[in-house]
Amino acid sequence: MSSNPAGTGSTSSHLRMVASDIDGTIMGPGGVISARTRAAFRQTRDAGLEVVFVTGRPIRWLGPLADQLDHAGTVICSNGAVVWDMSSERVISSEAFRLEEALHLQDVIRALHPEAGFSSELVTGPHREAEFIRLHPGLPVEDQVVGPLSSTLGPDAAVVKLLAISPVLSAEEFHALVAPAVKGLAHVTYSDVNRLALLELAVPGITKARTLENHAASLGIGPSDVIAFGDMPNDVQMLSWAGEGYAMTGGHPEALAAARFRAPACQDDGVAQVLEGILAG
Repeated sequence: MSSNPAGTGSTSSHLRMVASDIDGTIMGPGGVISARTRAAFRQTRDAGLEVVFVTGRPIRWLGPLADQLDHAGTVICSNGAVVWDMSSERVISSEAFRLEEALHLQDVIRALHPEAGFSSELVTGPHREAEFIRLHPGLPVEDQVVGPLSSTLGPDAAVVKLLAISPVLSAEEFHALVAPAVKGLAHVTYSDVNRLALLELAVPGITKARTLENHAASLGIGPSDVIAFGDMPNDVQMLSWAGEGYAMTGGHPEALAAARFRAPACQDDGVAQVLEGILAG
């Protein structure tokens, strides 16, 4: 792996798109994007490069992109399950579990790990069990419904992301337990934020990388034209797919192993350092 904060020796002259994760990549725990990073993204857009953010966050948590980065373009949300247009505030596309599929996944995971708590992300907001809230305190309460996911939501309810949390296992242990049991039923990943054992399940085949690939292709952009930044296991496929994948120093070992390059840490404005080097070149 190359430590390459300035982009030296890379194929950066061919780049047409910058794809970046948010939390732990350009934004620290305080929810603030630094002035240096804000300036680097502004200069990147001014230079004519396409900028897309690729995040596990739901739509309702994208405010910092508009407020701090003036981003008015595309955001790939919920680990690839939703594509959102910031300027028109509309869903471009989404991939979701049917209600009965989400309920079945809960049953499978509960059979393996009865202590698990669950939260379901709908485009309209979260549907969280009380146990999930207890295990993940401090969550914003906007639009959330508290209670078990059930048929009271109606047959047309669509779950874009199912979350499961364990009070006793590590994220890696929980993933190793669940992933084989739901193979073919869901794609399972995790971000290990705040050291929570939190799994994120999406429709089979849906990842940040796949949705980014489809979005880039719609613009005539291939993987060799893309530079991507991330720090967690849910970024692994994206970092492997992009022509220049940068894992953040201090990121999860799986992300570091997947990326060709390493950027300085988020707290050191690592993404900004890389972009500044590319723009200077």
